[in-house]
Amino acid sequence: MCKALFSRAWWADSFIVALLLISFLLVEVHASNGNEEQNVPGIWQGTLVVPGGQLRVVFNITQQPDGTLAATIDSPDQGATGIPVSEVRLEGDSLWVDVKAIAASFQGEIENDSTIAGVWQQSGVSLPLDLKRVEKAPQVRRPQEPEQPYPYHEEEITFKNEKDGITLAGTLTLPDTAGQFPAVMLLSGSGPQDRNETVFGHRPFLIIADYLTRNGIAVLRYDDRGVGASTGDFSTATTQDFVTDAMAAVGYLLTRPEINSSRIGLIGHSEGGLVAPLVASQSSDIAFIVLLAPPAVTGQELLQLQAELITRASGVSEATIEEYLALQDRILKIARESNDVEKARGQIKAILEQALAEMSEEEQNAIGLNAELIDEQVDEVLSPWFRYFLSYDPRPTLSKVRCPVLVLYGEKDLQVPPKENVPELEMALKGGGNKDYTIKVFPGLNHLFQTADTGSPREYGTIEETINPTVLETIAQWIKQHTR
Repeated sequence: MCKALFSRAWWADSFIVALLLISFLLVEVHASNGNEEQNVPGIWQGTLVVPGGQLRVVFNITQQPDGTLAATIDSPDQGATGIPVSEVRLEGDSLWVDVKAIAASFQGEIENDSTIAGVWQQSGVSLPLDLKRVEKAPQVRRPQEPEQPYPYHEEEITFKNEKDGITLAGTLTLPDTAGQFPAVMLLSGSGPQDRNETVFGHRPFLIIADYLTRNGIAVLRYDDRGVGASTGDFSTATTQDFVTDAMAAVGYLLTRPEINSSRIGLIGHSEGGLVAPLVASQSSDIAFIVLLAPPAVTGQELLQLQAELITRASGVSEATIEEYLALQDRILKIARESNDVEKARGQIKAILEQALAEMSEEEQNAIGLNAELIDEQVDEVLSPWFRYFLSYDPRPTLSKVRCPVLVLYGEKDLQVPPKENVPELEMALKGGGNKDYTIKVFPGLNHLFQTADTGSPREYGTIEETINPTVLETIAQWIKQHTR
């Protein structure tokens, strides 16, 4: 999850306060001398109350052979485990925990053998955090994940994007039967994604690949450039670069004798729903596309919708939402229209600094912004991907798609809300003359197609369901009908 106003990771995460950032940086763990009078080693759990919800935090504290303390932190509601702690310090009844990997710290007073009352600090925000000793940490259940051995073939593969000189790595799954198979390629949402589109402890692309392959459909999924085993630089890439990666993946599938070359399709989720139509409109090798929560308006329009819906779902006051939307509009206009990046950087930074000066601490916390984050947010909003995304309008491309199209949305999706996107998408497909398209909106599902309460991204990690089974069945049946 992101830190404040803007982030390319899962788009709408930019509008929620992620006080416990997921980071898996490899940090050497150091520990100060322990205090034998206090029984600190063990598992301690507390809850951070944040705008729009709660986040459980688990401290796993151990005593080393030399008597010093070491620890890791888990965030069960965000699917994060084993976050490295850089220092644990115990002085009398006071406990200090420094977590450099996520720029956070905890300071608490040991009240007794089962309670530590303290404060969590991160990114300039302080929140009360009282820890209770527990027997074991809460388990994050993902019951849909398949267990090996799989009833199909799984192969680790690589292929080249010759245009950009990079190598992409992925997984190809093939049904365990004879003959040539229809195939799909999975295209992930925004932000650096691995081949399973891992988010909040969920691996939706693993679930989709497993389900489709068991239903006789080959599936290719791959790490984004610069992620996992793929080479390249993700930070400088735009959506158009991801199109060239997808084109290279299609080229790879065409070399495989197990694949029916006339039955290759694309499944794109979120930003992948922008990439798939671009590929399909340029390549005659694409037989069909499936779009999961695809944007059908410009990035500028989508961000405004997200900001309003998610801040409201998080309990932010209407007055603060109105002020925030006006602030965001000013910033995005500069980012979209300016030809001088350095000049734009100064303008945006000045706007944010002035806004901070006029906000109360409560208002700053509500939208997730503070002085320590300004430079980072300015860099984000002026990145090549963000500037491209703001101006890109998917409708002209959708009107050029001639192959069959299946479009699915979750009714409670606050990141790509169907109410505003479905009419635009249907108008573009129909206006372009596409005769074979199906659009479905699933009641009660969110952006990840989980059964949800409010649809807020804060719920993603707390929901055990990775993707609703009806969605999986709908995708598989539609592909089978179109690849007979």
